[in-house]
Amino acid sequence: MATEVRGVVARKTGAPVTVEAILVPDPGPGEAVVAVQACGVCHTDLHYREGGINDEFPFLLGHEAAGVVESVGTGVADLAPGDFVVLNWRAVCGECRSCRRGRPWYCFSTHNATQKMTLADGTPLSPALGIGAFADKTLVAAGQCTKVNPAARPEAVGLLGCGVMAGLGAAMFTGQVGLGDSVAVFGCGGVGCAAVAGSRLAGAATIVAVDLDPKKLELATSFGATHTVDAGATDPVEAIRSLTGGNGADVCIEAVGHPAVMEQAFMARDLAGTLVQVGVPTPDMRIDLPMIEFFGRGGALKPSWYGDCLPSRDFPMLVDLYLDGRLDLDRFVSETIALDEVEGAFSRMQRGEVLRSVVVL
Repeated sequence: MATEVRGVVARKTGAPVTVEAILVPDPGPGEAVVAVQACGVCHTDLHYREGGINDEFPFLLGHEAAGVVESVGTGVADLAPGDFVVLNWRAVCGECRSCRRGRPWYCFSTHNATQKMTLADGTPLSPALGIGAFADKTLVAAGQCTKVNPAARPEAVGLLGCGVMAGLGAAMFTGQVGLGDSVAVFGCGGVGCAAVAGSRLAGAATIVAVDLDPKKLELATSFGATHTVDAGATDPVEAIRSLTGGNGADVCIEAVGHPAVMEQAFMARDLAGTLVQVGVPTPDMRIDLPMIEFFGRGGALKPSWYGDCLPSRDFPMLVDLYLDGRLDLDRFVSETIALDEVEGAFSRMQRGEVLRSVVVL
């Protein structure tokens, strides 16, 4: 029997979101219903609202969430009602060619719930990233629930569900930042600050934060940046070289999603250095790099989806680091808001006024 709850719905491209009654089915085989406690407002939700992901409206937005399992369907053995979980959009299948090769963080066939949540009139909803967590309850595949220590604060650890994990993983997993490395992070919003925090956790000696906004540079310093560069006042490539003995950084992380910034990050690398792109571009963007520079500098250019994380491995570890005081996830929470304040939070996010607004239910 379906349960009626509130959810944030995007009905058409660019239209303001609305809070509407939605129907959440009882979980079927391999599924779980989660009572959502907190959900971050992520740029990806705005991309959905703007039609930048696909046109499968109406969307049930929200995906960066934590909550408590309410019920599970048949065949679910490692999850039970009452479990505190962080939701993830990489529920690995264990069977695709990537999983079989021992690389489940690249899983090409991740699981989502089979049943559809709907509007009150029966119209099927498309849940953002297969989650749809701007709602009192949501239906997900059981593998999208990662059990973590229930002592953690939902508003903070739910952010591991997307943006914060993307930044941490860009440094720790995709970029493979190591002890003593030099790192430059271009763009110091939520993802960029998480990349700074991840670089610090990984033991980087020099962490250069690059942005146009002095407030964001100040935030990056609080997360562990050792140096800052105002890209509006200084050539960031030359600044990074001067801070790294004239060589450039071992790892440059592009967290903006803009061709000009990516080219700067490419040129700011040391020989054999790594460029990680975690900023999300628009479909029309292109890059133009001199082939002789690509050849002559060596190294690697690596896109990073979800920070190349494996939720079952990484979420519990990172939550434990948070509870141990070694990873300050609370600092990412700029404000807590109600379900009907998501549209305003989108505006504040676009203006760069917050790292994360978090809906509390």
